[in-house]
Amino acid sequence: MRILHFVTGGFSGATQVAIDLCLAARQTPGTEVLLVLRRKRTTHMDRVQALRDQGLEVRIVSNWLHVLTVWELRRIIRAWHPDVLFAHGFSDHIWGRQAARAEGVARIFHVEHNSRERYTTRRLAQALALAPCTEASIGVSEGVRSSLIAHGFPPDKCIAIPNGIALERFPEQLMRPWAERDAAILMASRFARQKDHATLIRALAWLKQQGLMPTLYLAGGGKKRLLKQARQLAQALGVQAQVQFLGNVGDLPQRLAATQIFVLSTHWEGMPLALVEGMAAGCACVASDVIGAREVLSDGLTGRLVPESDAGALGQVLAQLLRQPEMAAQLGQAARRKALSSYGRSHMWAQYQALLAQGGHS
Repeated sequence: MRILHFVTGGFSGATQVAIDLCLAARQTPGTEVLLVLRRKRTTHMDRVQALRDQGLEVRIVSNWLHVLTVWELRRIIRAWHPDVLFAHGFSDHIWGRQAARAEGVARIFHVEHNSRERYTTRRLAQALALAPCTEASIGVSEGVRSSLIAHGFPPDKCIAIPNGIALERFPEQLMRPWAERDAAILMASRFARQKDHATLIRALAWLKQQGLMPTLYLAGGGKKRLLKQARQLAQALGVQAQVQFLGNVGDLPQRLAATQIFVLSTHWEGMPLALVEGMAAGCACVASDVIGAREVLSDGLTGRLVPESDAGALGQVLAQLLRQPEMAAQLGQAARRKALSSYGRSHMWAQYQALLAQGGHS
């Protein structure tokens, strides 16, 4: 079976899921995979080469005009002859499915990665027009599946397959005893409209008023304008000395395993990989109570959920975790057990394999 994954080259969460599915499929006898990236400003060739060094076949298509994107992808499909095409994320799933339909790909799948996409009337009409040639629309969580149905995608074709991560990056020997971890806070997310760094920085200022001054590590790249705004907010609130802007890091598992608290402050999600990584590292995890995050964390059992954009509520939960390390450690242990049992890359790929097998027998 030859499987083509088409996704943004922005190295977002959607990109990582497509990469992980490719890597998992390569371990399956009789399966060949091709990853096609739609070029973005953040499509750095060193990252593309790193994928090729792992043995992945990677192609890149233009992002200048949608018609050019579709034309270039059609040429790749015509030459490579995939049996299956997975088109990931908005609006790439439209262009990927248009190209696949035009070239007669037998099995076409749409993978939606967020619960709140920017569908204009025109884009939604384009997406829905592709439903007859689409075998299934896959939401990366039940919340995303519900969002697809609410947008008008055929309910009988909408399914949910949760994302998974490479759990081998979080081996037991990497885990540190709680007392040896830094009593600090880490958030690993790109600076984007979707993420809510501002509320976390305001919560840090609230903690300072309570006499608690943990270091906040912010890992991730993203839009320079939003990064500048975050720096300015930290300065204005007097917590700039506590906030460390790390940029993109290559040793995130090690950093997480050395930190006590992970926070995902966000406005919306699909199925947050960064949160799952924090769980796999055994951090006490706190997330905004939004679609996707609330499906991953069970409040009070495997982490804590706080109302979206509520700095005071976030600050209170963080204060409790900092002041009660035994409780925080227990949440971290429960989070790690949940991640190891439910959110591995192999578990995700097994569900995609089952989906492909169903079609193969129909």
